[in-house]
Amino acid sequence: MTFYGVELSSRLLLGTARYPSPAILGEAIKASGAEVVTVSLRREAGTERGGQSFWSFIRALGLRVLPNTAGCHSVKEAVTTAHMAHELFDTKWIKLEVIRDDETLQPDVFGLVEAARILSHDGFEVFPYTTEDLAVADRLVEAGCRVLMPWGAPIGSARGLNNAYGLKSLRAHFPDIPLVVDAGLGVPSHAAAAMELGYDAVLLNTAVAEAGDPVAMAKAFALAIEAGRMACRAQPLEPRDMAVPSTPMMGRASLGD
Repeated sequence: MTFYGVELSSRLLLGTARYPSPAILGEAIKASGAEVVTVSLRREAGTERGGQSFWSFIRALGLRVLPNTAGCHSVKEAVTTAHMAHELFDTKWIKLEVIRDDETLQPDVFGLVEAARILSHDGFEVFPYTTEDLAVADRLVEAGCRVLMPWGAPIGSARGLNNAYGLKSLRAHFPDIPLVVDAGLGVPSHAAAAMELGYDAVLLNTAVAEAGDPVAMAKAFALAIEAGRMACRAQPLEPRDMAVPSTPMMGRASLGD
């Protein structure tokens, strides 16, 4: 899997918020095999996360950091936060969020496209958190995005893939663009389903961080993603309207009158 020319072995991207402790976060990342972690500047810079000490902890993990503009509600906020992230982590990568609705945390797709265009022009490599809308995805690619991150369901909802048909259509429409299902997954089977649709990766946070055993759940998601990827490559059967017998009819005993 390649993002903006960077090759990765793991297809699981892991968030770093809401874990019971930094120690458990570190163990969960290790169990997941993730090579990329996301960090929200607005959330993690709060006093309860220790500010600079948390950044030092993230750097010490030795992983690639994908900073996040979570909590931004305008183009200006998102662009400013992205530039702050670049100064802090010295990376061109940015997970771009521009939120419109506080209840569903649905993206403001108009602001998202505008911010993506500005940041791409500024030299950023943008990972936009978007919906499964094909027209919006087209606009994001035109704006310079070389990765798309459609949601499975609202952030933290654990509802899985609300619109599997839409996600499948997006995959068919963009066969050469890396696609990552971001947000809304609750259990490993949701991640496997995303990979079976042909998606390149999955981004998780709440489903692991708030599990009873985050470390075990991280490992479970890693296994599910691997299984889903293998299933996709194996070309699974399409659903059928009628039963198909697994036992051949030829050679079956025939009883006379």
